[in-house]
Amino acid sequence: MSVVLTHVTRGGEIESVHRGNLVVVDRSGRIVYSAGDASGYTYWRSAAKPFQVLPMIEAGGVERFGFSEEEIAVMTSSHGGEERHIDAVGRIFKKMGCGIDKLDCGAAKPMHPAAARKLLQQNMPYEQVHNPCSGKHSSMIALALIRGYVVDGYVQPEHPVQKEMLDVVKDVSGIEIESIKIGIDGCGVPVFGLPVYNMAKAYSLLADPETAGGSKRRDALKTVASAMSKNPFYVAGTGRLDTELIEVTNGRIIAKLGSEGVYCAAVTGAGLGIAIKIEDGNYRAIDPVIVELLRRLGLLTGEELEKLADRWVVKIKNHHKDVIGEIKAVF
Repeated sequence: MSVVLTHVTRGGEIESVHRGNLVVVDRSGRIVYSAGDASGYTYWRSAAKPFQVLPMIEAGGVERFGFSEEEIAVMTSSHGGEERHIDAVGRIFKKMGCGIDKLDCGAAKPMHPAAARKLLQQNMPYEQVHNPCSGKHSSMIALALIRGYVVDGYVQPEHPVQKEMLDVVKDVSGIEIESIKIGIDGCGVPVFGLPVYNMAKAYSLLADPETAGGSKRRDALKTVASAMSKNPFYVAGTGRLDTELIEVTNGRIIAKLGSEGVYCAAVTGAGLGIAIKIEDGNYRAIDPVIVELLRRLGLLTGEELEKLADRWVVKIKNHHKDVIGEIKAVF
């Protein structure tokens, strides 16, 4: 059963609560910390992206197309649609020799408010490249090109690309395909439902690729971990938690959000994988929960915690900018 993870207070009284499940798993698959139900199912959403790029890397895509670490990072991202993100996705398609019109993620408003405003001010439409999943889709198209698959229809569950996505999720999470629930994500591709424990288990592999089976998988995981840890802006963007956690810890912690209150992280060196699900899907609870969890496990230095203070205890302000409450982890 889920537990209360955060209190939202006003005037010293609890006004709202957010329940959820979280789990921390070490490189052997042992649970080292949990709150709530580690076996609780939910959809992995965009937190699966660091693993969805693995088939393309293992197929030799980095060597064939000459992808940079920035470009690999944006393939794992839920990017903000900022100029550098759009440029990176554009470079990917140029290197593939493929038109960006092959994207089939749907046009979307950029996640970064200033990027969205700029398009409106210029009277320009939201396009597919602005979709936060366009990087992931570019890696799927790259995989199709390498394998010789027909690119059209690559988002469909029966397409060979999506079969490879399902296989890699099975492998890294340690759960059988029959136990993985399948839905459709906001960007049109299949999304995978599995226990939060198995999500954390996958992230423990990202934290310590040496525990992964097979040299090809180990090398691909190392490639992803290096790209994300060295290019935090391309993992999310300006003002985003993922980017800030990676930056503040100098890449020691690799973090990735998923929609509907999913959050995952890999703690390199320690070989730990973390998975969090906020039951009501409200993302406002994520910041205090992940920072408190990292603090409690001794995974942040005092200086790092100080830099993350505004996320550890989130201040609620009124329209006069007065602090009138807070969101705080209580698990």
